[in-house]
Amino acid sequence: MSRPPTFVPPPPTRAHLLRTARGDFATLVGEPASGPVRGTALLLPGFTGSKEDFIALHVPLGAAGYRTVSVDGRGQYESTGPKDDELPYAQAELAQDVLAQAAALETPKVHLLGHSLGGLVARAAVLADPAPFASLTLMASGPAAVSEPQQQRAKLLGDALAALDMAQVWEAIQALEPPEDLADGRDDGEDLRRRWMSNSPAQLIATGRQLCSEPDRVDELAALALPMHVLSGERDEAWPVPWLDEMALRLKAERTVIAGAEHSPNTDRPVETAAALTAFWDRHPA
Repeated sequence: MSRPPTFVPPPPTRAHLLRTARGDFATLVGEPASGPVRGTALLLPGFTGSKEDFIALHVPLGAAGYRTVSVDGRGQYESTGPKDDELPYAQAELAQDVLAQAAALETPKVHLLGHSLGGLVARAAVLADPAPFASLTLMASGPAAVSEPQQQRAKLLGDALAALDMAQVWEAIQALEPPEDLADGRDDGEDLRRRWMSNSPAQLIATGRQLCSEPDRVDELAALALPMHVLSGERDEAWPVPWLDEMALRLKAERTVIAGAEHSPNTDRPVETAAALTAFWDRHPA
């Protein structure tokens, strides 16, 4: 799972409840410290993640003049969703949520970014209606289903969630992997556990299945007249970097590889990632 450097928003980033035609969504909003807003970006987190995964991007993107809105999707962390009904988490439903979020931001065009699973949802939203978007960035999010080892992990997690409660699954995860807060001295284990416990198990089961069964929709996406950007670390176990390179070529998209980053450039190398996003958005103003 993505591991943000903190769960406390740095000033002037603020928590905000985004009210939309499809319900309310928990967000973190960053604003430019001074000067005009050059554009608004909507940031979608990945599987088991949350809006906090972008917490280190808000300040540098704000310094570049961008308003940034990172969002918990339906059933993610602080956005509510049914616990035992998977139908509301169908990808088409999640895509409609994104379109409603974009509309609620009340700006003519939105730069859309999706990380990992969020990239699949972002792609579905753009294919449903590209009109609200100035650009699309797919961050560590590939052309179709994740790699076979990651499919196996997602299926194991789905099986566990079907048989155990969230607390039991969390304990099983911790038993299989060294506690993250002990690995580098960081004391954020309770934050990570609280985020996990707040997720809807139905959401995790449904979206985990999507990661394993996503079809290749690159040609559909390439047919749209929309600026696109494929950004990743230099190593990725979910979608190997050569897959992302090939996808960028098929999309005729701009391509950025963040040195020293893996599947989460937003948390691994936030300064470099923010610089790459700023450069791309500057070239394609809303």
